[in-house]
Amino acid sequence: MTALKNDRFLRALLKQPVDVTPVWMMRQAGRYLPEYRATRAKAGDFMSLCMNPELACEVTLQPLERYPLDAAILFSDILTVPDAMGLGLYFETGEGPRFKKVVRSLADIEALPIPDPEKDLGYVMDAVRTIRRELNGRVPLIGFSGSPWTLATYMVEGGSSKDFRKSKAMLYENPQAMHALLDKLAQSVTSYLNGQIKAGAQAVQIFDSWGGSLSAAAYQEFSLAYMKKIVDGLIREHDGRQIPVILFTKGGGLWLESMAEAGAEALGLDWTCDIGNARARVGDKVALQGNMDPSVLYAKPDAIRAEVGRILAAYGQGTGHVFNLGHGITPEVDPAHAGAFIEAVHELSAQYHR
Repeated sequence: MTALKNDRFLRALLKQPVDVTPVWMMRQAGRYLPEYRATRAKAGDFMSLCMNPELACEVTLQPLERYPLDAAILFSDILTVPDAMGLGLYFETGEGPRFKKVVRSLADIEALPIPDPEKDLGYVMDAVRTIRRELNGRVPLIGFSGSPWTLATYMVEGGSSKDFRKSKAMLYENPQAMHALLDKLAQSVTSYLNGQIKAGAQAVQIFDSWGGSLSAAAYQEFSLAYMKKIVDGLIREHDGRQIPVILFTKGGGLWLESMAEAGAEALGLDWTCDIGNARARVGDKVALQGNMDPSVLYAKPDAIRAEVGRILAAYGQGTGHVFNLGHGITPEVDPAHAGAFIEAVHELSAQYHR
């Protein structure tokens, strides 16, 4: 494989020295970019874009043409796995993702197949291979999946939910069924991420978008335990390089110590955590990724720069920090503000790496 021209993102995840703090943005390929909207219109709809490797590659690379980002992230969706399990994913205008079939009983769960990455999710693997080829060593490529708990909520609710009523009812009323579903999802996600790694992903992130909706006890049993199972089953070296793993639980700031024991190289932080406090709590166990409030990007460049400076100072000297937003960039952000953010990270962080 082609040698990496810029590997500071991977080096920071492994707590190796870097010249400046690396930066990327969750949802960096997305609706805030006019070129993304044009490609999506060409594809016809969101899933058609995801399932076309050439167009998925095109939108993955678009932010890198605009900004000096330190990583690319595969353009896909967390719900490709439940879709490949036969639930029939579709998108309702204004309502987000929906499934034609829902999972409500042990019989429903037992009927679910574990998808084969190349056969059932081949379009994702083809996208990874295409992106790696087109990147040509420019920056590393991040692969990703949703966490078992997050995927389970969509499968049980039938789509997005504000209160996770049905998922939590199953968790408390029928924990055996929920554990069976989460175990099947952990196997599926492990296989899916290993497929991405074999296809060329150089780091992987597990998005636990809804782990923060759980109680402390339920989080440990029904979310973190299954993410740990995935981490234990992942390919950790490929093409002569270590493959770092990032765990990101939105709303997980209360549980950083136990997350740091899960075996991943890095933890993603949302914006409700102080990164200096988080670093003190986890010590040298893991690198940290984050964690500017995405809404800061609505402010003027001077205010963005000031907040970047504050977060860098809170983390302090040394490596082990990947700068990111605390959640995905939102569609209404001015692309010039995203550019000011990335520029500020590189410019202001050099003093912390001398």
